[in-house]
This record gives sequence, C-alpha cells and structure tokens, in this order.
Amino acid sequence: MSTRTSEEIQYAVRAAVEAAVRAPSVHNTQPWSFGTQGEEIILRGDAERMLPTGDPAGRELLISCGAALCNLRLTALALGYRPVTRVLPDPDRPSVLATVRLGDAVGRDEHIMLLHAEIERRHTHRADFADLELPRPFVDALSREAAAEGARLTPVRAEPAVRTLAALTRAAQEVQAQDTAFSLELLRWSRAPESTRPDGVPAGAYPARPAGAPAEDFARRDYARGRPWGYRRDSVGAADDSPGVVTLLTTPGDSRENWITAGCGLQRALLFASAYGVSAAFHTQPLEFFHLREFIRQELCSGEPPQMIVRFGVTPDRPATPRRPLTEVFPLD
Repeated sequence: MSTRTSEEIQYAVRAAVEAAVRAPSVHNTQPWSFGTQGEEIILRGDAERMLPTGDPAGRELLISCGAALCNLRLTALALGYRPVTRVLPDPDRPSVLATVRLGDAVGRDEHIMLLHAEIERRHTHRADFADLELPRPFVDALSREAAAEGARLTPVRAEPAVRTLAALTRAAQEVQAQDTAFSLELLRWSRAPESTRPDGVPAGAYPARPAGAPAEDFARRDYARGRPWGYRRDSVGAADDSPGVVTLLTTPGDSRENWITAGCGLQRALLFASAYGVSAAFHTQPLEFFHLREFIRQELCSGEPPQMIVRFGVTPDRPATPRRPLTEVFPLD
C-alpha cells in the first residue's frame, strides 16, 4: 500500500516536468506539452512546432521529445520512484508519445544521480572544440549510456569517414541555404539579440563568425544569416578548430518508437558527457535529405538508420538557450 501523500506526488510530477523541458530540441523548438492523470505524466508532441520543410515526418520532433522523456524518467528515479513507461500507448492518439507513471519506491542509484544533476547544466554547443583528445574509455562509456536506452552511439574513428560526413554536412548546409523554404523555416526560429522570446536559438547561443573566417569542417546552422550576431570568443575563452570526436547515433529500425528511443539514448549520453565537462554539437542537415541519409546508412552505419551526427569535445563556450515558462507546456490547476 502506497504511503505517498498527494503533496509528494505533485512535487515529483512538477519536478519531472521541469526537468523534461530542459531537454535539447531541434532549433530549440521545444515541441512538447505535458499533462497528468493521477500519478501518470503524459508527454505529447506539439505539431505546431514541427518543421514542415526540414522534418516533414516529425523524426527530429520525436527525437527531441525522446530526450525530454529521458529527463522525466531520470527525475522520477532520482526522487525514488520507479518510472513505469509506455511509449506510443494509444494508436488513436498519435500526439501522445509516452506516459510515465510514478511507480513503486526504488533506492537511489549513484549513477542516476550523477546524470540527473546535469539536466540543468547541459547546454548545446554550436561550433568546434578545443584541440584536446577525449580518452577512448570515456568515448566507449558514452556509447554504453546510449545503449542503456536502446540506441547505438558509434564513434567514427576512420579519418576518411569523418571527412565524408563533414563534406556531406557542408553540402547539405549549402543547398539548404539556397532554398527559400528551408531559409524561412530557419528564420522562424532565429532570435535577434534584443529578442525576449523563450524559444528558438538566441543570438548569444553561438559564436560570431568573423568575415573571411575559414569554413568549419562540420558546417553549423547559419542562424545569423549574414548579420553580426553571436558572442565573441574572447568573452568566454579561446577555442581551437577541432571537430572533436565524431559519432553517429543510430537505431535498429526507423519507426516512431525508434525515433523516441534515439532521443532517450542521445540525452543520456549528453548528460554523462556534461558530468565530465564535455559538450556536444549536433548535425542533422544531411539527414534531412533522403538520398544523403540513405548513403550514410548504407556506407557508414552498417545498415542502421542514422538519427543524428553528434560531435563531442571540450570547450569553454557553454551559453544556455531559453525555455518556455512551465505554464505554457504544463497547465497547472
């Protein structure tokens, strides 16, 4: 018989949702909303925040929501509850992506507490890294974290494969930059320095690109679009131009459930990296073109569908992106 009070349950539910909204999302769209039914938290995808041009199938939206689901479950465990999870529980309600019920009491695990402590500290990096090598055992540990959620995070160790991924990312970025629909979609989520919007990518979340600067190996999204936006590196510390450790996040299949799994595995690896002062940069540009994604699947992923290109490295740059108020995604009575 449960001895939990309603106040304890309400506190745990709110804490779990507050953690969930700290998850990374494509263009910081934060494409989720939450509800409750008793001791069960309901995670929904927000189709109004989907990217119809870059993500028409909603794959990146579900990866984003999978990362939020990971935070929900980690917070439940950190508070001593077993998270009883159902993914895509109702075919008649496709917007309901998962439910998490606060189950029986569990002992607090030191490793889970380590990951949970990073939920607020983890930030996305949007440039290259310092030229510091990450130890192989640490990179292998990142892969184990993703595997704990059912995803595969594979380091790309061969230089020709790294150059191929970089070239495909640059090519995709250049094509998208010339495409009006892609450009307008990116513009929708680009925030000017004076913006107070709590979503999208603010101008202070990426370094400024000086005129005439050499192109990065892995092209980043051009949120500035030629405007003098971005922070100056000397204001946060110097950084070199290393791509870091390049990895590919894959799943056994390519269903909606697989996409949610990818997000869970990604977030768990990101939190582990953050605990040791390691940041991550994401690239999905080539995965937004069917033929490029298929090439990467066949030639670099042993046939598994690639869900994300992720680079890990060390950088002093850790600017945060804003989050929407909790009341916007979680109506409170």
